[in-house]
Amino acid sequence: MEIGVPPRYNDRIVTTHQKPGIFPLSRFGRYGRPGAAIFVAVLLIEAGISSGKAPTSGPGSLAIPGSRLSEGKVSNPAYTFLTSPRSPVAGGILRVLAAGESQLRKADIRVAGPSGSIEAGALRAGGGPPFWWSAAFRLGPGGTYTVILADGRKDVARWGIEVSNASPISASRPASVWEAERDWDRGAENLYAAWIDALFRDADERSFWAALHEITRDAGRNILHGHLGLGEDNPDGESTVVMEPDCADNPFYLRAYFAWKMRLPFGFHECDRGTLERAPRTGQWVTNTSTSGPTNPVRAFNGFLRNVMNTVHSGTARTRLEDDGSDCYPVSLTRKDLRPGVVFADPYGHTLVLVRWVPQNRSGPGALLAVDAQPDGTVGIKRFWRGNFLFVTSEVIGEPGFKAFRPIVRDRGRPRLLGNAEVAASPDYGNLSLAQKGMASAVFYDTMERLINPKPLDPESALRDLFRALHEQLLVRIESVANGEAYMERHPGAVVPMPGNPAALFQAGGLWEDYSTPNRDLRLLIAMDTVLEFPEKAVRSPDLYRLPKRRTPGEAQKELESLAGKMALELSIAYVRSDGREQRLTLADVLERRDAFEMAYNPNDCIEVRWGAPSGSAELASGRRRAPASQSERMRALRSWFHKRLHPPT
Repeated sequence: MEIGVPPRYNDRIVTTHQKPGIFPLSRFGRYGRPGAAIFVAVLLIEAGISSGKAPTSGPGSLAIPGSRLSEGKVSNPAYTFLTSPRSPVAGGILRVLAAGESQLRKADIRVAGPSGSIEAGALRAGGGPPFWWSAAFRLGPGGTYTVILADGRKDVARWGIEVSNASPISASRPASVWEAERDWDRGAENLYAAWIDALFRDADERSFWAALHEITRDAGRNILHGHLGLGEDNPDGESTVVMEPDCADNPFYLRAYFAWKMRLPFGFHECDRGTLERAPRTGQWVTNTSTSGPTNPVRAFNGFLRNVMNTVHSGTARTRLEDDGSDCYPVSLTRKDLRPGVVFADPYGHTLVLVRWVPQNRSGPGALLAVDAQPDGTVGIKRFWRGNFLFVTSEVIGEPGFKAFRPIVRDRGRPRLLGNAEVAASPDYGNLSLAQKGMASAVFYDTMERLINPKPLDPESALRDLFRALHEQLLVRIESVANGEAYMERHPGAVVPMPGNPAALFQAGGLWEDYSTPNRDLRLLIAMDTVLEFPEKAVRSPDLYRLPKRRTPGEAQKELESLAGKMALELSIAYVRSDGREQRLTLADVLERRDAFEMAYNPNDCIEVRWGAPSGSAELASGRRRAPASQSERMRALRSWFHKRLHPPT
């Protein structure tokens, strides 16, 4: 018997959005095409907390809560638009965000009020799918306003909102951290993906921040900045959101922040770490309704995040792909399913969140970008390649891969997770796939390369791109090593304790987690191998790389090797030695030192050792600090893992 979505959930898709938030403009059948409902997204900044009153339609508005949208007014039923008004105030800023499954050729967002049309700021756009558009408007006097999403001269949808002349009275503190007003569905997922994309829209591999809240406090990036009217994103306010996740927490922090703002349900599991014989298993489920906290809602949310930090760990995202009760479920390796917000769980506990696709074009290769957090609290952008995304399915704990957050719905007022069969059968989702289970690494990377670059690449351009990616990875390492060096300078004579077993070396907390770099250096070694092996790979993969005409494979390989040598000399990095002098290294120097990087992750060693300075060199002579002999001995015992480019099971 086919297991479908529970009828109660199907009914709720079109009946539970009558509060300020996500309002349906048309409904679709139980097994209709995903995205057939039409929504408009209105994000109200400087607006305060929602009064709980549904907005009314303005003159000529097509959208009335619960009504159908006239057939002739929707240019394409595949579009989904989300709305979230939070009590707009006269004279305040109104931000509008719309997201859809397909591109609009001439997208525009307009707002008309009691005094006529309002001029918008620059239209931002991105995606997709989902594709999204956003604009900001300065509201006039109070009254009824109409928001219009258009494609050229054709109106796609209209929505009426009421603008007050005075700030709303804050709502009473709920018994839980926050109360959910709607369920996760296709519309909510599209808005989440659009929000993530917009948050990191102009970021690249050179972008990093000291903490996640540095990004969300940037009103130019964060469409939800100040959305609740609580001063929650104001660093100078009485209470503000603080987010300092590590890599395992980062996906959950982003999802929780969005869910809190949008009044969607959110939860996370206690989870064990598993073994080589058994993947991590989930335990108690903690949700926004199962805990409470201080009367101040911002402080309550911060307390909830601390609970996430104390519960989520490196094994949480590596549960079995078939698990029905996990926080995330596996998705197919397709362009339509690898959307912003999807999580990548690597075999050794690192996690990243997809933020943007950069399409391949005539001028260069495509890219898939993600954001991750580090143990030292920094947050940065990473591109997809072997140096950043590790994928192995044998001799690892748990099951890695690309996964999406499992949808949460309300069942008789209580949140529950949709099981795998429900996700697979849902018209809102239907993207569950077990294809990554046991997948060979080569197949995984070839599949991803074809998605990122559908057309065969010029091998020289691809090689240059790999060198740039390696260079960016080294620049990020400079910051991490410098952080450790700064700590040692502030604490002369101190010794950072080193864990005693291989697994703990890669996942220990405290100072070792903050300032050592075993995970980063293992990825760096894999990245170096990828660059050095590329000329041979390119001539073996004519379906991926467009080899020059009138060249034998051997000639083409030699030309690529010559280019690699040239690129290695052109690109360089620099670090500050112990004596305060700058030490510049070309990538050729770094590649020659790759064996030394197998022993360069201990913060108790001087910075020269950590950058592989050759024995007997003037460079090494400037640094005197060395790790204790007992630690060095343990590192030598573990060196075989680095040499084999493998990670001890963690």
